[in-house]
Amino acid sequence: MNDTENGVFPEIQEVIISQDQILEKVRQIGGQIATDYQYKNPLFIGVLKGVLFFMADLMRSVPYSCEVDFLAISNYNTDARKKGMVRLVKDLDIPINGRDVVFVEDVIDTGLTLNYILKNLRDRSPASLEVCVLFNKPAHRLIEIPIKYKGFDLPDRFVVGYGLDHHEKYRNLPYVGLLKGDAIHLPHFSGD
Repeated sequence: MNDTENGVFPEIQEVIISQDQILEKVRQIGGQIATDYQYKNPLFIGVLKGVLFFMADLMRSVPYSCEVDFLAISNYNTDARKKGMVRLVKDLDIPINGRDVVFVEDVIDTGLTLNYILKNLRDRSPASLEVCVLFNKPAHRLIEIPIKYKGFDLPDRFVVGYGLDHHEKYRNLPYVGLLKGDAIHLPHFSGD
């Protein structure tokens, strides 16, 4: 790792996925989606906040009309989180009944929260519903999620960058890096 890649973030131990690797993978996924949804005006849906960076780059890689909408969720408490239960803080603005929907996620960890969200979306009768994830952390997966579009498998380590955070910090890194152990002050739940 060089100083320019790490920038002003000395808390990063090592860059594990570079900005160039991320952007190339996003272009590949966007190309697959563009082929699969040509002439269908897909609706991209994501959960705020971590997905913002991926969503923006992904949508720019699709060369035709598409729409975007966001959900915002909040976990109730530790027990509810372990069951994948979430509270909807912001619902969709666009109805999805009869629409081709691509649910875009920055990272999938246990799968519990995403399973809950997908059930909620399926109950709204979209024409189709597929999952697109940039970062997959299968080590803690409790529920298998059908993923049609997948970027990278991440190690079972604490990573930040390109939307992934630690206490709302480091989302703006253009790469994914390992956070140094002494930078992790408090337990933090990242992912679903």
